Amino acid sequence: MNKLLLLEDDISLIDGLSYSLKKNGFDIDVVRTVEEAKQHLTQIEKYDLLILDVTLPDGTGFEICERVRKQNTQIPIIFLTASDEEVNVIRGLDCGGDDYVTKPFKLGELCSRIRALLRRAGISAQDKTNILECGDILIDLLGSRVLLNGKVLDLTSAEYRLLCLLVRNANRIVSREIILNDLWDDAGNFVDDNTLSVYIRRLREKVEADASHPQHLITVRGFGYQWKEVEV
Repeated sequence: MNKLLLLEDDISLIDGLSYSLKKNGFDIDVVRTVEEAKQHLTQIEKYDLLILDVTLPDGTGFEICERVRKQNTQIPIIFLTASDEEVNVIRGLDCGGDDYVTKPFKLGELCSRIRALLRRAGISAQDKTNILECGDILIDLLGSRVLLNGKVLDLTSAEYRLLCLLVRNANRIVSREIILNDLWDDAGNFVDDNTLSVYIRRLREKVEADASHPQHLITVRGFGYQWKEVEV
């Protein structure tokens, strides 16, 4: 049984979520403040996924996400937000979130996203056994680290997964559909095209010397993206 930590202050939502998640086979701990969540993070290894509300009485879910990522923990994180404004979406993705759900949402949709993230986390855990090299980039799959010309890149977990997918298919075109299916759920139903564009833009800013004239991450219009191998 997968164990989840839910950070949410809305009592009515907590009751419905707790009931639904338990009925779907999840074990769940609930905290209602950022301070409570911080206390639970001392035992973060017992959790398989975090569900974080954005707006809390004493802060935001972004604070918890940032704290978790600073510990170099790759646990999947879903944000619950009352707004789907791009600024909130970008903030959540930039601080290390893997997905977001806009209130009000269907509980079945949330459960599907949770399962998709847990499935990917399990697959990636099995694959973290070696080093992936491509020209001037090296990916330490065991340590979830990326080095570009010997310098460690500061990537969110979603950016890391996106980069791994592209580098594994270096010099080949990867369609947007394949990327969406790989990064989110099998049907690709729950993420719009704009979110992928945000990921691409942010990743480009980190791997390119000049993001407006990319050498690594190339857009192939009408098809998708291509990772070009750049020699050392």
